[in-house]
Amino acid sequence: MRIVQIDDLDHEGLSDYTQLTDVALRRVREPEGGLYIAESTKVIQRALAAGHQPRSVLLQDKWLGDVAPFLESYDVTVYLAEPELLERLIGFNLHRGALAAMHRPPLPSVDDILRDARRVVVLEDIVDHTNVGAIFRSVAGLGADAVLISPRCADPLYRRSVRVSMGTVLQVPWTRIPEWPEAADVLHAAGFEVAALALTDDAVPLDEYAASAPDRVALLLGSEGDGLTHSALAGADRVVTIPMLHGVDSLNVASASAVALWALRLPAAASA
Repeated sequence: MRIVQIDDLDHEGLSDYTQLTDVALRRVREPEGGLYIAESTKVIQRALAAGHQPRSVLLQDKWLGDVAPFLESYDVTVYLAEPELLERLIGFNLHRGALAAMHRPPLPSVDDILRDARRVVVLEDIVDHTNVGAIFRSVAGLGADAVLISPRCADPLYRRSVRVSMGTVLQVPWTRIPEWPEAADVLHAAGFEVAALALTDDAVPLDEYAASAPDRVALLLGSEGDGLTHSALAGADRVVTIPMLHGVDSLNVASASAVALWALRLPAAASA
């Protein structure tokens, strides 16, 4: 671990953090196979525990004592700066202690993800990073085994997703799944029943489905606006709905995931 005091915004080591709030630049700075940003000491610790490798860390001087103990064994540069300089650099007050530029690990194969899983969540084209992060937090907290995301789904390793998930995107196994109908073929070949959460005339109430759910369930969730595509629904074995009151027809997709995962939790997860 190398410690470098920064007093100049033009320092070359800061390039990974510049204009961090600009979505377009995040796409450039954090491509798949490149980097992602972990925010807060807790999230950085979870990333390291998951085996991810840090490229650099940026923090205020006062947080060095909290961060240094778990970075001492890494070949990493820690940049220290005054709060005012950091706010000018990244566009907001770094109140969570630290930022780290982390190397993205290679994604596992779908077969590896599914091999020992019994409950997985499949996200089709969910574009809001907050929702993606919240769903990962529900998956971790309610005992599902993994998340599969469609090719157009928002990146779980974008800074906001990581932050909202409280770092659980770094703990929960996940990877990308092919488009439909190939995705359904992969899930069926692994022994999963695909349960789509949607509003259709033939939908089964969630509590009724959960009472006799099979051993391996892939819970399928669709985009915030249009929900699941026709191709995704065609690949589902069952359509499940959450019964609602007072004329409300649906929940936010992240909230719906939590309700459904609670209902479908396995006995081991319920007692954990």
